[in-house]
Amino acid sequence: MDVQSKREREKKVVSFMIALYCRKKHHTKGRLCAECAALEEYARQRSDHCPFMETKTFCSNCTIHCYKQEMREKIREVMRFSGPRMLFVHPLMAIGHVLESRKEKKRLERKV
Repeated sequence: MDVQSKREREKKVVSFMIALYCRKKHHTKGRLCAECAALEEYARQRSDHCPFMETKTFCSNCTIHCYKQEMREKIREVMRFSGPRMLFVHPLMAIGHVLESRKEKKRLERKV
């Protein structure tokens, strides 16, 4: 998989997770609250400029931690909340994300 499609898929999954979180926690419908919109924009920028995208699985598995501490805590909260719920809301995306992460992790382990 090329780096650009990996970036786009990462952004799609993270955006979906933030939207799910915002809808359930902040009771929004069809839009993000200002706080979640800022987090989504920040996450997209981090993904767009990640120098390690080629050699890592996904941001959720990354050990580099390029997010500022405050934003890292927010994105972790979103992922802890949204991750399990994705199975009920968008099972294909959730399962695809897990399978792709595992496949990518194995690929990277073989390189080492």
